[in-house]
Amino acid sequence: MKGKKISISIVILYIVLFVLSIIWIYPYLWMTLASIKPSNEIFTKLIPSRLTLEHYRYIFSTAKRMNRPFLRALGNSIFISVTVTFSVIFTSAIIGYSLAKIKFKGSNTIFNFILFQMLFPGFLFIVPLYVLIRFLGLLNTLTAVIIPSLMSAWGIFMFTQSYKSVPNEYIEAAKMDGASDFWIIFRIMVPLVKSTASIVGLFTFIGIWDNFMWPLIVIKKYDKMPLSVLLASFNHEYGSYVGPLMAGAVIQTMPMVLIFLIFRKYFLQGISMSLK
Repeated sequence: MKGKKISISIVILYIVLFVLSIIWIYPYLWMTLASIKPSNEIFTKLIPSRLTLEHYRYIFSTAKRMNRPFLRALGNSIFISVTVTFSVIFTSAIIGYSLAKIKFKGSNTIFNFILFQMLFPGFLFIVPLYVLIRFLGLLNTLTAVIIPSLMSAWGIFMFTQSYKSVPNEYIEAAKMDGASDFWIIFRIMVPLVKSTASIVGLFTFIGIWDNFMWPLIVIKKYDKMPLSVLLASFNHEYGSYVGPLMAGAVIQTMPMVLIFLIFRKYFLQGISMSLK
């Protein structure tokens, strides 16, 4: 009886999880199908009678006549996200090594300040950042979106904690062979904590790709907007164009899905490490 009770409870659990997964994935499935349906079937049929790419062609060609350069916006999003992601990994790897492996006066104070800074929500810094960007004359430029995100307190914290688990013998052996600190960081330390680097890169890319409020504040020119902001502006003025909106939303989410699928191995390793 006990074995039957356990098996029945497991079956019930799987059924509940399956139903919840369907509920969770249904909006994305509907959005994806709507982007390849004919316009007259978007709200009438779940499964389209035929597949079409007319909505994708529209946002990349016809929408440009409405002063909505989606292809340019896609390039802007890729450039901003990739630049910030590499910068965050680079700076976090260096600063994290300094805090974890180099003993100097004030290192604990700097680390505590980083932890303290992580407690504040990002929107508290929007006004002073905007004043600074306007003073520098960087409004309506991609630089205005990139500069505030070039370093990450969370990324520094993650690398610092990961470096602390690496034995100092690796560093001492490398220094005996004449290796510099930069060589040690990028040839020894980063490969040893590649799961942490993948997690930092994954979440940084996703966060910057989905960033909406800050680009909306500092960029008003359509040709400088990232895809998320341009898609919202298109929705505001042309909300009746449901098919192109769904196509743009699919394109907006696709890089995040691909990045996760590529780095899911390291992502799961990092999660398992954090639970130990």
